[in-house]
Amino acid sequence: MTYAAITGWGKCMPPAVLSNDDLSTFLDTSDEWIVSRTGMKERRVSHVGAIELSTVAASRALACAGLDPADVDLIIYGGVSNDELVPNSASGVQFALGATKAASIDLNTACTSFCYGLTTATAMIRTGVVRNAVVIGVELISRYMDWSNRGVAVLFGDGAAAVVLQASDNEEGVLGSVLGCDAEGRQTLRVRGMGCTYALHDITYGDTIWDFDGQSIFKRAVHAMSDASRRVLEQCGKTADDVDLVIPHQANLRIIESVAKYAGIPMERVIVTVQKYGNMSAATVPVALVEALEASRVKPGSTLLMPAFGGGLTYCSLLVKWGERVTPLGQSAAELPPVTQTALEMVNAIRANQDPHGRSRDGLLAPVFAESSTPAAVE
Repeated sequence: MTYAAITGWGKCMPPAVLSNDDLSTFLDTSDEWIVSRTGMKERRVSHVGAIELSTVAASRALACAGLDPADVDLIIYGGVSNDELVPNSASGVQFALGATKAASIDLNTACTSFCYGLTTATAMIRTGVVRNAVVIGVELISRYMDWSNRGVAVLFGDGAAAVVLQASDNEEGVLGSVLGCDAEGRQTLRVRGMGCTYALHDITYGDTIWDFDGQSIFKRAVHAMSDASRRVLEQCGKTADDVDLVIPHQANLRIIESVAKYAGIPMERVIVTVQKYGNMSAATVPVALVEALEASRVKPGSTLLMPAFGGGLTYCSLLVKWGERVTPLGQSAAELPPVTQTALEMVNAIRANQDPHGRSRDGLLAPVFAESSTPAAVE
């Protein structure tokens, strides 16, 4: 039987840090308010586009795997952040890498995009469609954030990470996946201003309104991630005791703690990065995986549980068996260009461009359909 081993990994984190104190300069908030509700202390703001973040992360993952870009069969770009919608973002990464033989796919299931992409690439390798793949999780949320909304502006950050999958005869990689979608609640998380609904409106850079029903999202996320984790363990004939490390979507520290509690796994076996990166949507799981490897928390043969939840409301949980190698085969020289502004300066520039005409943004971005939700600060 063919498996899809994870043989390379790499991340690309923008260097500019936006602290809670920075946010308090233009929002009615404080470090204590944010930390007590989310566990977040800071997040990153990118000075480059999402394709560039992704390319650096993918270059590092390929070097780690010892795989030449020219030999890549498939690139999956997971996330909701696209430099452009046409052409797709995966093709931009393909071109930048020089992966001339690769098929290139954009996959958007919001925060679960990397995990869905990992499952998709695994299935394509196991069925012989491709022999190897690069799977990316990336977000550039700072560019379309509603920086006037305290309920969401404190939560999100930018970042990217990638893994390389290669066909293997060894039983490793993704062994089981549970994927689903709680579509009844899809309007509890909506970004107005992005998409064809708003194409005829005069929408400007960064001009969006976020609907975010924090209480509903919290309950739905905990239930969905916990249930999916239970089901994937049953699917693979495993129990919580068999899990060496949980690498969850980093939406909120309270959600992570609740999912671990329901799964019966102590927090000592859960990796948490939310305090320094915030919620990077599709990038949270792969970035946390790379950091777990860098910190030697992933051992040869480790069993990893990866639950995630995102807009839509999509959810999943993956059970991954790690291989024998936990150190890179090589290093990439790829780097981001120097940053010339602070994170706060970049955010203030985005804020200055939101609603430059002085009109009611809520009226400008009113949807043409009747679905609605009540925004609320995350609980």
